[in-house]
Amino acid sequence: MQFHVLERDAETGARLGRLSLPHGEVATPVFMPVGTQATVKTMTPSELESAGTEMVVCNTYHLYLRPGHERIRSLGGLGRFMGWSRPILTDSGGFQVYSLAVLARVADEGVEFQSHIDGSRHSLTPERAVRIQEALGSDVAMCLDECLPYPAAREQAEQALERTTLWARRCREAQKEETNLFAIVQGATHEDLRKRSAAELVELDFPGYAMGGFCLGEPSELTYELVAATRAALPLDRPCYLMGAGYPEDIIAAAGMGVDMFDCVLPTRNGRTGTAFTSFGRVAIKNARHADDGSPLDEECDCDACRRFSRAYLRHLFIAGEALGPRLLTLHNVRFFQRLMSGLRNSIRQGRYREWSREFLNRYKSSGGD
Repeated sequence: MQFHVLERDAETGARLGRLSLPHGEVATPVFMPVGTQATVKTMTPSELESAGTEMVVCNTYHLYLRPGHERIRSLGGLGRFMGWSRPILTDSGGFQVYSLAVLARVADEGVEFQSHIDGSRHSLTPERAVRIQEALGSDVAMCLDECLPYPAAREQAEQALERTTLWARRCREAQKEETNLFAIVQGATHEDLRKRSAAELVELDFPGYAMGGFCLGEPSELTYELVAATRAALPLDRPCYLMGAGYPEDIIAAAGMGVDMFDCVLPTRNGRTGTAFTSFGRVAIKNARHADDGSPLDEECDCDACRRFSRAYLRHLFIAGEALGPRLLTLHNVRFFQRLMSGLRNSIRQGRYREWSREFLNRYKSSGGD
């Protein structure tokens, strides 16, 4: 892996970069749609590429359980298995341990958990998380970490921090030389613990760093404050990844602090349930106000949903229970986020990040949405 910073905004921490990985180059800041089970829901790889997607996120926990990492290895690796030729980042499964905590027991050795599919018992250690991701053939693999819910008491956060550092060290020792392994900063909402976590992980000299445990219900102001403090404690010559950040305002704010990579399920999840992200805010397409609206979903968007169909037709698809509705809104949402990132990168290139972000957010928060 190679990472180069190409341009820096003179007034903020925003930067334009290029991430070179085994399966291609990625322009940063980048938004990665989530393909948890080796698919970005409802979308084909060619549709993802047409929407401007350069990199996707898949999940170690789910692919380990089904269809199994060794099966995927035998079929040529994750990219070939899912028909995706560009870079893939795999999460370690730490967030799934958090989200399915009722089925898991966490200790220093690793995680023992019960499958949400068939109830079978499994063990996930830092070493095994690395081996699974190596079998998948990830371009970027993540260390196993312990993610806590919000709010988390300081004692609990400190224990999780220490365990995350322990696991990161073991992941580092277990990795093969060619694995691009990123460490994950934890510390909950305690700024000093975030800085301590960052310092401990930087000592282990990873090629990239992520910030985990955010966007779990804490106030946005607190998120921004902690992201800024954490980012300042991480090296500027390595890519920085804010996990789970998906609202446009959060992405723009974090990019201004020097964050390079983002992922979230919002574009696909909201698309499947009838909410579209547009240039003028979010639109709930099932609202009755759209029943006779012959205008496109977003006049500024060049996706098929906007070029070919009206809001009235898209609403009809959802009301009638047609599968095309969720597909079209998901396609639109993914394209919206890739257009957002393209505009963000261009603003940095042109030296007008602050002006562009203000203009974008003023329009996005206008009365054009629902």
